[in-house]
This record gives sequence, structure tokens and C-alpha cells, in this order.
Amino acid sequence: MPETIHQIVAAHREGSITPAQTIARSFARIRARGDDAVFISLRAENEAIAEAEALASRSDAAALPLFGIPVAVKDNIDVAGLPTTAACPAFSYQPAADATVVARLRAAGAIVVGKTNLDQFATGLVGVRSPYGIPKNALRDDLVPGGSSSGSAVAVGAGLVPLALGTDTAGSGRVPAMLNNIVGLKPSLGMIPATGVVPACRSLDCVSIFTLTTDDALAALAAMAGPDAADAYSRDRPLGAVAAPNSPRLGVPRPDQRQFFDDAAAARAYDAAIEQLVRAGAQLVEIDMTPLYECAQLLYDGPWVAERYFVIRDLLASNPDAVHPVTRAITLKGEKISAADTFAAFYRLEALRAGAHALFAAVDALVVPTAPTTYTVAEVLADPITLNSRLGTYTNFVNLLDLCGLAVPAALSDERLPFGITFLAPAGEDAQLAALGRAFHAATGLPLGGRGQAQPPLPALAPCAADEIAVAVVGAHLSGMALNHELTTLGARLVGATMTAPRYRLHALPDTTPPKPGMLRVGSGGVAIAIEVWSFATEAFGRFVAEVPPPLSIGTIELADGATVKGFLVESSALEGARDISSFGGWRAFMGAPRP
Repeated sequence: MPETIHQIVAAHREGSITPAQTIARSFARIRARGDDAVFISLRAENEAIAEAEALASRSDAAALPLFGIPVAVKDNIDVAGLPTTAACPAFSYQPAADATVVARLRAAGAIVVGKTNLDQFATGLVGVRSPYGIPKNALRDDLVPGGSSSGSAVAVGAGLVPLALGTDTAGSGRVPAMLNNIVGLKPSLGMIPATGVVPACRSLDCVSIFTLTTDDALAALAAMAGPDAADAYSRDRPLGAVAAPNSPRLGVPRPDQRQFFDDAAAARAYDAAIEQLVRAGAQLVEIDMTPLYECAQLLYDGPWVAERYFVIRDLLASNPDAVHPVTRAITLKGEKISAADTFAAFYRLEALRAGAHALFAAVDALVVPTAPTTYTVAEVLADPITLNSRLGTYTNFVNLLDLCGLAVPAALSDERLPFGITFLAPAGEDAQLAALGRAFHAATGLPLGGRGQAQPPLPALAPCAADEIAVAVVGAHLSGMALNHELTTLGARLVGATMTAPRYRLHALPDTTPPKPGMLRVGSGGVAIAIEVWSFATEAFGRFVAEVPPPLSIGTIELADGATVKGFLVESSALEGARDISSFGGWRAFMGAPRP
């Protein structure tokens, strides 16, 4: 069954399933999961199916980028016909219209199924601060689901919908993504309008995206991005081309500044993640996290708490017991912040922003743990403030410094404890982060969310220009490998990582320096092999081919999506005595595996 946005849209277009069937499947899965506090309100199923049927009858339906995609919406974002509660019944109101983001998703072909639970007034990173209950984590019932966008993250991780909206002020679009083994995209501030969104900190809030893959998140981002005259904080920040440097410089915290709160497994998972990035060709640059950590402290110890207080001050005055006790205690701190305190914090923040600007002059992106560890519901209920604060170690500074972020899964233990990393860059670099994150996530080979489905093959990023030739490389020419320089010195550029069609076998060739594989197309028994596609200028391609030594040659390679490119193949006569390594799925995985 198709699970990702791209798979579902493709199935709708070819007619193998209908949007109505997809919507019915979402509701069936919601019923099967039971009342586990993921949703605060649901649309009537027959109404949503009728909308799907009407959509499918349109002559332009197949051209819509989100044709028939079910979407769940965090319940601090307005959806016409459903109440907005922000997880506070006393605050509830009936919106007259969709939020801008919801209207744009509908225009792109998406169909809303319901409103999801959250930490009340989007205050928290744990997902346990709601009178509507605690959503069950998609991986383990005992783990916190993460917050504040708890229900949205679980809805995607549990396969109830392939797309959900959250919000992110201090990490609410990233921490829940890690805890449910999914992708969380926190766009540049203002890139997605916040019209019709209940603010937490209006100057820092942004709508965030939960999906199973980075490409799916980009599809949703493209549908929602763009300025809105009704939102004074919206900005014209076009989504650029999804591309990254061939050998990106990635900043990582100095070892003595990495915080995991005694979670040795998380520390090992982070080490493994950055080692994977190095194998893919990245250069690591250790950075001083001190100014970033200081900036993070400003969020809840500075005047931005007063923004939270401003939103609900009337409710706090008239009905304080309607507010969750932890949320109330945090928010009431904003009542006592003076104008002098506010300006002192503004001045300090500008100094910290200047330091961050200098930091990013030396790196293309930062790579940090999404969260330093995981906690159970019982642990958080016993210590709600401290443990919540720890989960924000690597997230709280991001919006204050006007960064964009992409959280992707990095590891999943045998005990189903998740770990993830987040790529961070200055505002406007959302597309570059997507290029980095999609390749990393695909290389992990992790299953999607909590249902265990395998990741689909990663499609190539972009077509070559008319005067360029695409070449698939499979072995020593991969990014970060011994012969990659032969591509870069000829000016070749990386188009993307993907998979072949399942028609090939991969062999480790004997007696080659450096070690090289040979890929052979077979009539039966073939598998999909991980490759990279590089683009050469026509003249450079000729020079490259002239230097390819036997028994290798350049032939035609069929990709997973059916496209064909030029690429490395091996003569079958050269495989006598060669080890068949097809089970590894690619040369990089084989080279990183222990030797027998």
C-alpha cells in the first residue's frame, strides 16, 4: 500500500486507488488505533469522502501536487467547520475561515481529516500537557510523544495520515519528529504565513510540517509557502533549488559541549550519524556552542515569555484554573517582565545573532542532535519542567537566531528508542537543508515512522541541463570515496542519490586499488543498488569516459523510477572469484560493514 505523499499521489493519478479510498483508509486506521488522544476533533467521515469524490471528478485533479492527500492539522490552526481549542476547552472558538495554510493545502488537493492534540497553547516539548489526554507515541506506548505538536507527529508516525501540520517556536516541529521516527521541517520564519494560527510567541512562531520523507515535506512546503498580506510577519522567501555542495562543511558541537544527560546510546548514535555524513563526503567543523546555548536560555528566561502571557492574559485573569498548571506557571512569569528587561534581552540577542552570522560564514550548515535523549511519560510527569527543558537543548535557540531546520531520523534501537539529527542553516537555506537531509535519511535505511515500512527509493534531485549528461556512479566515485575527485576536478555536480531498478547484482572486484565494485545487469534475481547520479558537461563526459579502465565500462543504467542514465557496468567475464555483495544494497554499506 502506498504510504508516502509521492506514492499516494502517483497511485491516485494512475487510478490504482482513489482519493475516497485513501480517506476511508485514514479513518479506518484512526478507528483501529482507538481513542488514544491523537485527535481533539475529527470531521465526519462521509463528509471527507464526499470531498474526495468531488475532488477526483475535477478535470484538473491529477495535476494537483497533493491530489487526495489526507492531512491532520494541529488544533491551534484554524479549520473551517471544526473548533479551534489550543487544547484548552475554555479558550475554544469556531473559526469563520480556514487558516491561510489550510486554504493553500486544500487548493493543492489535500483533504483535512481532523484537528490534533497538543501541549496546551503550544507550550511544551513533551506532549503531556493537555486536558484531552496524552497521545501514545508511534513507537512505544511508554515514551512521551513529544510536543507541543504531539498529535500531529503521532498521526504521521502511526500511519494515520501522510501529512500533518504543527507549529514550532522552540522545537515543537522537531522534537516530536525525532520521538516518532519521522521528518520534521521547520521552515524559515515567515516563509509560511501564520494567519489563522493561535500564537505562542507571535514574533517567533512558524507552521511546521510532519511527513515520512523529506521530499514529502518539500511538496507540502511548496504548496504553503509565500507571503500573505494578512500576516505582518510573513516574508517573501522563495524555495530555491534543492541542491547542496558536493563536500559540505558541517558544523558539529565540540565533544566537550555535547549534552546527552548520561544517555550513552544517544551519544553513540550521534557519533555514528556524523561518521555517516563524513563517509558521504562531508567535512566536519567543530564549533563553540556557548553562544547558542546562551541564546536558548533567553527564550524562557527572557521577554518572549511575555508574548505567551499576552495571548492568554484575559483567560488567566478570569479563569486561571482553565489553564494547565504547568502551562500556567510558565506563562505567568511573563506578567512581571519589565520594558527594561525586554530591551536588555533584545540587545543581547543582537550580539548573539552577530556571532551566529560569523559561525555560518565558516560552515554550510550545523548538524546537532534533535534532542539529547528520550523520556517516558512517567518520568516527565514526575519532573515536568526539568525534563522538558532538556529536550529543548538543541532547539530553543533556532527561531531566535532566524535559522531554518530539518529534523530527520538517524537511528532506532532494538528497543525502539529513536534518535535523530537536525540540520540548521540561516533563513532562506531551506532547500539546501532538504538536499542534505533527504540523502542522509535515505542512507540510514531506517523504516518509515512506527509501522515499519521500508523507505521508497530516493529519486534524483533534478534533471540535467540540455548540455549536460547524467552519469550513475556506484563505487569508488561516490561522494567521499577514493576516486570522487575524478568527478569534481572535471566540474561534475551531484544531482542526487537514488537506487537502480531491481535488475542488478553488485560484486567486489578482486585485486583493485583502490577497492572497486562491478555492477552487472541480470535477467533474473536482480536487486536495487544504491547509486549517485552526477552531471557532466558534454566535453567533460568524453574525457571521463576515455579514462575508464577495463573491466569497467560506461553503459545504460535503469533507475528505480524507470528513467535511464549512463553509468558504470562491469564485464561478466571479470566476475570469476569476485564476491557477490548485492545483499548490502550498495558499495558504501559494504565498505562500512565489518569484514569477515
